[in-house]
Order: sequence, then structure tokens, then C-alpha cells
Amino acid sequence: MTAPAVTFEPLRDGASRGLLDHYLATLAVATGPVGLTRMIASTADMTARLLDFAPDALRRIGADAIIADSAEPSGPIIAQHLGVPYVISVTGLPLLEEENVPPPFVGWRYRSDRLGRFRNRGGYRISHFFMRPIASTLHRRRLTWGIKDADQPLAYVAQCPRILDYDRQNLPPNFHYGSPWRNSPAPLIDPPNGDKPLIFCSLGSLQGARKKLFAIMAKACAEIGARAVIGHGGGLTPEEEASLPGNPLVRAFWPQETLLRLCSAAVLHGGFNTVLDALAAKVPIVAVPIAFEQPGTAARLAHFRVARVISPQRLSVATLVKALEEVVHDPTYRDMASRLSVAMEAGGGASGAAVIVDAALSKLP
Repeated sequence: MTAPAVTFEPLRDGASRGLLDHYLATLAVATGPVGLTRMIASTADMTARLLDFAPDALRRIGADAIIADSAEPSGPIIAQHLGVPYVISVTGLPLLEEENVPPPFVGWRYRSDRLGRFRNRGGYRISHFFMRPIASTLHRRRLTWGIKDADQPLAYVAQCPRILDYDRQNLPPNFHYGSPWRNSPAPLIDPPNGDKPLIFCSLGSLQGARKKLFAIMAKACAEIGARAVIGHGGGLTPEEEASLPGNPLVRAFWPQETLLRLCSAAVLHGGFNTVLDALAAKVPIVAVPIAFEQPGTAARLAHFRVARVISPQRLSVATLVKALEEVVHDPTYRDMASRLSVAMEAGGGASGAAVIVDAALSKLP
């Protein structure tokens, strides 16, 4: 937050010190059945704390409305409990269940035929099974607060461009696709020295400790005559940075919106914000999805022919070299990235989303 009029109100529960750090550490290893189970349990605990203490925080600041992220299900219940209107912000893929569309956490190919719908229904049933700790937390609180039927939000406001989502048949009429919510203009940087093509490599802020994956990326970039530009989000030590092969440029964080404009391609884990930044810069992608909604995002990138997808288990220098050579040299990938970029420019961004939210709230009596 940079606007001086925007402030932060903490939860005053007296027991949350270090909770967010612990939660983020859990998310960083949320792969495999054990990691997934721990992540869901931690998320349920975070939801319970918000249900316990967020209403008082909102009363203290005199909140007249709530903007609740779709990934945190406590928001609508808290809004109903307080009797205030709410809007759903969709920062990643739309999470609305629809049988034509695969669940967002899987990398299934889109198909709307009978077999595809059958597969998707099974995927959603499995999702509901694993998400029971969160659903039970919400159900108990609805009973305690006497909330029977869920109110609908005034609007759904997404930064996902329409062109990047599958064909949906049952979106709510108040759902609005958009484009990345970014401050502009992005800071300028001087191009790195040298005449080699640059390839941006990132695993986001949660997965940046995976040195083995970064080493593969750095070596593969060098083998195709390019230079890796690695952003690890603070996950690597200086010694680990220095040990990476291929003479990469390495920092914890880069001004990636600007840097990507200098790159020939990007190797990404499929985190939604970095994907949007790469597409806005018209950069083709090799996606290596690790967890959360990343497989679903990667599947969409492959569907629209803007990326090659490699599972982390199959990632090697050889497989990455092959994928990079394809996305760099086949103009189809960059042409599609350019098409997506143009569509995103018309999406309204943060200011467009604010207009939608303001218009929805203005209709209230």
C-alpha cells in the first residue's frame, strides 16, 4: 500500500504473532498429499482466526463494505454477519465451479464433451473432499451466527483477462473479467551488459528456495546461448546464488514488469501475477507448475499456445532446452503472447476494477 490515506488495521487476537510466517512456510512446501493436507489445515486455521477477530477490526474502522478475495472464503460470511455489502475480488483464476471447466488446481486439457464433464465432476468431488476442514469451519460459524442462505456479492471483479479463461456457460451476470492490477508506470532499469538473449526465471516468492530447479534453468539457458535472469524471492543464500551454473544474473527481486520487456522468454512456475506480467510484455513462457492453481494456469497457457508446459518431475536440462528453443523460435508463441497483451491493455486494470466496485456500491439505497 502506497496511498497515505490507506492504512492497516491488525487483528487484535493476541496470539497471531508469527502466524503468517508459519502459514507462508507451510504454503512453500505444499506439494504431495502430506504437504497438501498441511496446507489445507493451516488455511482452515487462518480462516477461523479471521472469523473470530476480523468482525471487531472492521467495526473499529467503521467499514461500510467489504472487498473479499475469492481465495479466502470467510469474507462473505463476515459481511453477512456485519450486515454490510461485499464485492468478490478474483486475483487468480476464477474459482467458480462449472462442469465444462476443469478445477483450477489440475492441469487437465479443456474439453466440454460428456467425458470431459464427467472427469470434471469427479475432480470437483475430490476437491470438496480435501477441502472439508475449511468447509466445516465455515459451516460451524454459519450455525453460530444464524446465517442460513448465502447472500450474493454485488459484483465479481477479476484481474484475469477474458481471453485467458476457458469458455464458460454459467458465469454470474455480475462477473467482470479485467486485466492486471498494477501501479504504472513500472520503474525503468538499464539493460544488463552483454549481447546474449535474456530469459527471466522465477518460482515466485513462496517456491524460491528450490535451488535444483534454478540450476536446471540457468544451465538450460546457457546451452541455448541465452542468459538466465533469476528472481528467487529471497529463497537462496548468497552462496547458493554464486553456485548456479551458466553465469546467470541473480537477485531476490527484480522489477519484473520492466525486465520482462527485455527478455526473449520466461520460465515460470505459473503463479498468476508473474504470468500476467509476462503476457503483458508479449513474452512466451515455459511453465513448470508446482502447486495451488499453477497447473490450471499452465493448462490455459498451453491451450492458447502461449507456453510449453513441463512438470517439475520431468524438468531436466534437456527437456527445458527443447521447450525453450520451441517457444523462442516458433513465432506462434510470441504472436499469441502479443495478442493476449493487446487484449489485456483494453481490460481496464486497477482503475477499471475500481470503477466497477464503485458503481456496484453506488446502486445501494
